[in-house]
Amino acid sequence: RAIEASLKYEITVVLKGAHTQIVCPDGKVFVNSTGNAGMATAGSGDVLTGIVVSLLAQGYSPQNATIFAVYLHGLAGDIAAANFGFEALTASDIVDNISKAYKLIYSKNE
Repeated sequence: RAIEASLKYEITVVLKGAHTQIVCPDGKVFVNSTGNAGMATAGSGDVLTGIVVSLLAQGYSPQNATIFAVYLHGLAGDIAAANFGFEALTASDIVDNISKAYKLIYSKNE
């Protein structure tokens, strides 16, 4: 259904889960490698939406903004879980680790 909706309405669809999937209007499906069970918490989706919108505002295409946001969101959640454990993870913990996730991503690309 997600692929059908993406193609029909020319939208990018995010299926949040243990391995979040991004379905693109061109029919491509990307599976995210970051994130953990602790991210199934109130407000986590709102944080992800905020990251997507901030990347769109910076000029990223909808597809690239979504792919990068999902990866960054999951990585920030992984960093938070490593520090606090995933059982007590909150959306604020994810937000607090976004800058660390950015630094980690960009340090790998240097």
